[in-house]
Amino acid sequence: MSVLSITFHCTKNNLEEWENYIDETLILMAENLLDVNKYILSEVHSDYIDEGKNYNLLLVFDNDNLREDFVQSELKNIAERVEARFGTEVMIFNTFLNPRKTRF
Repeated sequence: MSVLSITFHCTKNNLEEWENYIDETLILMAENLLDVNKYILSEVHSDYIDEGKNYNLLLVFDNDNLREDFVQSELKNIAERVEARFGTEVMIFNTFLNPRKTRF
């Protein structure tokens, strides 16, 4: 199992438009990812962020190769689409999670 966490940080200025984008586009993208076994799309609550809001897409792959292939191709496409629509109002942060032990 290989896991990728993608955090989207949206500024206050575009929250409504970003949430519509999540509901209309990002969910469909996640549903159609071929190499992804499971995913969780979440709104992130944090007491320390007040200049915008974070959302997270957690993706589970069968192995590291599939995750790496996704990062090299699909993630670049997703990032380009988000950047084209939102510019610097939505930032994307990737975190590679390498499970040491799971009970998933």
